[in-house]
Amino acid sequence: MRLASLRPAAAAALALGLSCPLAAQDDPHASCAAVGWVPREILQRPVGLRESIGPLHDPVTTPSKEAQALYDQGVAYLHSYVWIEAARSFNQALRADPRLAMAYVGLSRAYSGLEDPAAARAALDAAQARAPGASPRERRRVELRRKQLDAIEDAASVEKHVAYKKAIDEALAADMDDPELWLLRGNAEERWASGRGQRGEAASVAFYQQALAIAPDHFAAHHYLIHSYENIGRIDDALRHGEAYARLASAIPHARHMYGHDLRRVGRVDEAIAEFRKAYDMEKAYYASEKIPAEIDWHHPHNLDLLAGCHQHQGQMKTAEAYMRESLAIPSVMEGREFNKKEWPGFLLAFGRNEEALEAARELTRGRWPSTRVVGHVLAGHALAATGRVGAAHDELAAADKGMAEVGAPAGLSRSAVDPYVDGLRGELLLRDGRRAEAAPLLEEVQRRIRAVPGPDAWTEALYRLEAIARVAREAGDWDLAAYTAAQMREHDAAYAGTHYATGLVAEQRGDAAAAAREFAAAVELWKDADADLAALRDARARAGKAIAAAAATGGPSR
Repeated sequence: MRLASLRPAAAAALALGLSCPLAAQDDPHASCAAVGWVPREILQRPVGLRESIGPLHDPVTTPSKEAQALYDQGVAYLHSYVWIEAARSFNQALRADPRLAMAYVGLSRAYSGLEDPAAARAALDAAQARAPGASPRERRRVELRRKQLDAIEDAASVEKHVAYKKAIDEALAADMDDPELWLLRGNAEERWASGRGQRGEAASVAFYQQALAIAPDHFAAHHYLIHSYENIGRIDDALRHGEAYARLASAIPHARHMYGHDLRRVGRVDEAIAEFRKAYDMEKAYYASEKIPAEIDWHHPHNLDLLAGCHQHQGQMKTAEAYMRESLAIPSVMEGREFNKKEWPGFLLAFGRNEEALEAARELTRGRWPSTRVVGHVLAGHALAATGRVGAAHDELAAADKGMAEVGAPAGLSRSAVDPYVDGLRGELLLRDGRRAEAAPLLEEVQRRIRAVPGPDAWTEALYRLEAIARVAREAGDWDLAAYTAAQMREHDAAYAGTHYATGLVAEQRGDAAAAAREFAAAVELWKDADADLAALRDARARAGKAIAAAAATGGPSR
């Protein structure tokens, strides 16, 4: 059986060597092999109470203090997207009290996080069967989960999403002091009913702030506010909530990771590296102590990617490459994760390792998801164009255009997330074909689009994509486009040495020795901890000396 013929969770499970990947049972406690991509045996392992995962109490109907505490722990893990430990906690709560309906609601949410809709529905069915013994408040929460799953399973239905939000509003009318309801309502403001706090924007903020007004130390509200503020570009606010989340949930790797997001955005990159490294060390310790394979934790490769990106930012390419290779070795369990593997050939292209980049891009063209295959053709086109094989690069563009017909299927990555990559190759080929008048506006529009994509991965990648466009513009002799792109890099991240290097090259080409001297000197300073053999650093240092001498010879300022 070909992996491509299976649904994503099934294919991922087979790639990880699991024997029964689909595992959708009527009984959520059944022993079949996996939920989503995680072996069911792991999700059912006994677990004790943990500390420093975030203060939370969501009272439920149970005579067991142990069941209540384990249920609270499961909800806390849900709010940090730690699906495996959330499921273990809810299953342990059910051992203490098999009648606990809300523990099944929690399992349903964890299973949605693991992208197993059948298991999520089965767990909800179990919750509904036990709902008559629960309080009216809990019965409302069970019904909310039903409405949410109905809307998730019919994502095209605006009516069902609206009905879900209306049901939360009605529940709030009865339970105005329930912070969990306010958090759910903020999640529901996202584009899809499946929203869980990652894609919120301005409309979500008020709901999370209300949860904080009720429970000032509610770490989950801080977590979701980080995402919402990131998505609307209010990074100082995101950083403030990131510090609170990291402090309140200090044993959660994702909390350290989220603080790292925005330390990096405000230019505190070394501190961001420290936070990402803390998350990395915590994860490795967890895998060792719990005998959990790193391959089934979605967060681990994500953290590795941002850790690598930060070291690349600092010019520490050997360290960046080591983390990238570690991330690449982890099988992809979700479309977004496989799509993000595009960063590796992009990294290789940035350093002239074009044949390696071509080989890596070819591997992406054999990916499981259409978005990955399309971006693989795009990156193959960039690698071919960089080595003068422009005709073959046009063939890759044609393949990418054809593959776009399969992108954007229900629950898949949107076309708008993939289009800028295709247009980026289109613009480069127009440049290399000498059609600057067509290339420049297209590549300027691509820059606008890539800079507008929210999220930490997209922000980091946008910087390196801008740098790649600037490099191609210089190679093609389009210095106006090179100048425009350098300015975009400055707006995006003025703390990046590569920004100053690109700006210095433009100033040098225009004969502005004083400006070139300043920019090259700034690049050298920002790369102070870079690899000693970094080619751009050596070049910037040499050009800075020449520019200072030229500025002095003409009577201009030397710095």
